[in-house]
Amino acid sequence: MHVLIVKVSSLGDVIHTLPALTDAERAIPNIKFDWVIEEAFAEIPVWHTAVNKVIPVAFRRWKKNILKMIFSQEYRNFKGNLKNTKYDLIIDAQGLLKSGLISSIAKGKVAGLDKNSAREKVAIRFYDERYAVSRQQHAVERTRKLFAQALGYNLNNLELNYGLSLEQFSSKEDDINDETNINTKKSLYFLHGTSWETKLWPEQYWIELGLTAVNNGYNINLLWGDEREQQRAQRIAKAIPNATVMNRLSLTEIASKLLQADIVIAVDTGLAHLAAALDRPTIALYGPSDAEKTGTYGKNQIQLSASLSCSPCLNKQCHYQGEDLNESEKQEIFKVNPPCFATITPSKVWQNISDVSTQ
Repeated sequence: MHVLIVKVSSLGDVIHTLPALTDAERAIPNIKFDWVIEEAFAEIPVWHTAVNKVIPVAFRRWKKNILKMIFSQEYRNFKGNLKNTKYDLIIDAQGLLKSGLISSIAKGKVAGLDKNSAREKVAIRFYDERYAVSRQQHAVERTRKLFAQALGYNLNNLELNYGLSLEQFSSKEDDINDETNINTKKSLYFLHGTSWETKLWPEQYWIELGLTAVNNGYNINLLWGDEREQQRAQRIAKAIPNATVMNRLSLTEIASKLLQADIVIAVDTGLAHLAAALDRPTIALYGPSDAEKTGTYGKNQIQLSASLSCSPCLNKQCHYQGEDLNESEKQEIFKVNPPCFATITPSKVWQNISDVSTQ
């Protein structure tokens, strides 16, 4: 059976899709998938054994000039690539207008979420088959449920598995480092960067946590993805003795580094989901976002969620004024920005690190 997946972004959403491929691979012998995905994440599908072909799409570049894109050779090549194969099924695993449009270009019957389940209802116009999936489930389970219904198998006896062979991320350099670092300090990886300002844990908190960790025998490593994140990483590392700001890395290289982490500390970012997929012990910090529906998912995962009355607000901008607090409480909460993170202090995170370390 030959299936096309349309799940173009984001990083976390893409990683959330991997367990559904593992389910299908276990349930249907010889199934293979092609995958349409944003070019920035094209490394990820090939990590899974069920993926036959990756078809990159450049929506993030194209949307800057839609008219130019429509008449470009690159877009014609993309459409031609989709139309070259007659698929047994096309699964729009994103439920957006753009993913629906892509699905309509490919050859084959299209399956997706129904009007009460899709993120953008207009997407269902492109589907031949529509399936109900509860919005109350975690994103990973929603995708697993969609695939199971569309492909006709039962999830009851299928355990969660991201389907990643960890050996593919190791290198000779990593093996040498592992041998060299035996009986040396443990490592913490700080995943501090994220797309929303309201999801950023305060820099002073990263520094305070880092100082505590270093004083208790940990090395600190900071990853980054763009210039702004690099600058933040450098500011944090400057205040923590011997903290290391990593070089710019590909997603495959990041996966290799995360496998060396004893514990990962992360905000709500796609790399946190990568750490979860690699079974790394992860403590993830959630202010405006909903950990129950989109938090890190799998083994060895701890989610610390803000506890203000407005949490989770799911807003890119903070509008909280502390209406339900007295003046003393306001002074304490508004010491940091966004204020919801005042309820997830460095000492609280450190306690969880200590608990994980003793397990």
